[in-house]
Parts: sequence; structure tokens; C-alpha cells
Amino acid sequence: MRMRKLLIYPTLLASFSLAGCAIHRVDVQQGNIVNPEARAKLQTGMTREQVIFLLGTPLIKDPFHKDRWDYVFRLLTESEVKQQKLTLLFRDDKVTQIDEEPMVVSPRP
Repeated sequence: MRMRKLLIYPTLLASFSLAGCAIHRVDVQQGNIVNPEARAKLQTGMTREQVIFLLGTPLIKDPFHKDRWDYVFRLLTESEVKQQKLTLLFRDDKVTQIDEEPMVVSPRP
């Protein structure tokens, strides 16, 4: 009986210790999420200031393409990757083209 207790306690201690070694992945959010209400209000002909008021500052302002703004959103969870992209093209400081890639959900590698 005493020998059995001596085996149970170390076994329990080892199992609790190993449970703490499990890998935990933190959810990582990057970029600007464009909510559907704001996207519905976005139109060609809007000024840069109106776009910033509506969507916020773009994630990417390419110094080589000053008339292109990219709003990219990416969320890494424990099991999946969500990604969305919205590209705005400007001419004379007004939106001339809106290119959108809808939210794509894929398993996390």
C-alpha cells in the first residue's frame, strides 16, 4: 500500500508538470480590418481625407506608388489564418479604382 502511494504521487507530479509544457499559440492580428458598413460607404470619387476618416490610415503607403493604398488585414489563430485585402487607386487625390479580395480563411500550417 505504501509503495503504491509512493508511485502515485510522482506520477501525478510528472503529469501536471508535462501539461504545462503544451504549446500555446497567441492570436496575432495585423493590419486594418475593413468592416462591411465602412466598405459599403466607400465610393470612387472620394478624397484621401474622406477615405482616412472612413477606413483609417492604410497599412501600406508605397513610396514608389503614391497613388496606391493597400488595406491588408491578417489574423493568425491557433487553427486558421484569415486574410483580407483592399486596394485603392487614386488620381488627382480622388479614388478612381477599388480592388477587393474578400476574407479568405485557410488552415494554419
